[in-house]
Amino acid sequence: MNALLAACLLLPLATGTTQAPARACGGHPLDFDADGRPDLAVAAPYDASRAGSVTVMYGSGKQVKLTQGDGAEPGDSFGSALAVGDFNGDRCADLAVGVSEEFVGKRVPGGDGNGVVQIFNGSPEGLVTGQELAPAKPGSDRFGAALAAGDLDGDGKDELAVGAPSHRSGGAVTVYWMKGRKPYQITQKSGWVGQSASVTDQWGASLATGDFDGDGTDELAVGAPADSVKVDGQGSVTVIDVRRRSARLLTQSTPGIKGASEKWDNFGAALATGDFNGDDRADLAIGVPGEGLSANQRAMDYGDGTVDVLYGSRAGLRTDRTEAWSQNTLDGKPRYYDRFGASLTAGDFNGDGNDELAIGVPGEKAVQVLAGRSSGGLTRDGNLLIKGEGQDFGAALTALPGWERYRSLSAERSPVDGLVVAAPDQGLVMYAPGRREEGLKLGKVRQLSKGAGLYGYTFG
Repeated sequence: MNALLAACLLLPLATGTTQAPARACGGHPLDFDADGRPDLAVAAPYDASRAGSVTVMYGSGKQVKLTQGDGAEPGDSFGSALAVGDFNGDRCADLAVGVSEEFVGKRVPGGDGNGVVQIFNGSPEGLVTGQELAPAKPGSDRFGAALAAGDLDGDGKDELAVGAPSHRSGGAVTVYWMKGRKPYQITQKSGWVGQSASVTDQWGASLATGDFDGDGTDELAVGAPADSVKVDGQGSVTVIDVRRRSARLLTQSTPGIKGASEKWDNFGAALATGDFNGDDRADLAIGVPGEGLSANQRAMDYGDGTVDVLYGSRAGLRTDRTEAWSQNTLDGKPRYYDRFGASLTAGDFNGDGNDELAIGVPGEKAVQVLAGRSSGGLTRDGNLLIKGEGQDFGAALTALPGWERYRSLSAERSPVDGLVVAAPDQGLVMYAPGRREEGLKLGKVRQLSKGAGLYGYTFG
């Protein structure tokens, strides 16, 4: 397979007769090609008869499409998940691409894929094809359906967590490149995790990393949106310290977490980490898009949706001061198909040093943005409701600094984050620039790019 994938090697960004001085990687987590500008990867897993592709938008203006080359097959879903991190320690950002519906052997009609993950290594010439990751014992796992990068062992290099939510145990997560370890598979049945498991739990369908206790090493949050801890499909999140092999189960039944566990809430369907109160510890936002708030909510309907936020502390995530956000208290109106919380991202959109939280509301074609502040964290004061084009505007989100002017990430004053929003059904990717000013104001939403095949399904 690797030989076939070599067809998607990227060319250098600049060509000519004069040899340019070699650039060195600068260590910025968003820079694939060492030019000091942020880059963006946009997935389209249904492109080319669902073979899938990923478009890399370099900060220089260059665009390159990644595919599996001669190894691409209809239905593989190349781009089902993306993650960016420095996996090899060369100080260039690398890209991991999930190919969750890839079959190792003959395709099984209607069956879940075995899944692989393709690594692309950053370099001064741009992304180049690296190694392919695959489970030791392939099953109908959908390996690569979720990805997250973070320094889980404190060695200064990022590890990669790969979700396989259809693993026969009810879901699994495999962690790559832990210091002194071979690929390390974790399930609910791992002795130190100690959870009951059902084949339908989807443990590992969403992933996020963050340093919740401020010790310099990231923890891993694992979402299982269909987990039936007490009632069908209520959902759960497990916070894991991989290095210390400790796990903590969170649900809406956990004391202190606002809300109540109900059928089909899908708690944990989306996860995002950011520092909303400026204390240098990561906080965790948990999407609950199936939550029913309006009257006459029916079982398994799309939900109005809520988002729970837990704040980091020296002891890790606190549950004694959690927040539950919904459109009942913000500049929106909840409806039972809004799916508030179906997507999440964090970024500093006003340059005050605190992250804001952007919440996708694809059923309303909207994004809700809450401001962060040093005194108390997220606030409803000045919250924004951003509307856009496309019937599922808000289905995928990310934050990107200074994109519209291709500003250097190494400038004396780093650029403010802007908000990137997708409407994948229409293949639209849009951008609203941040503004360095008091309060929370974003610039006008404009189209950044357009493509086919659920273009904008996820970002890296």
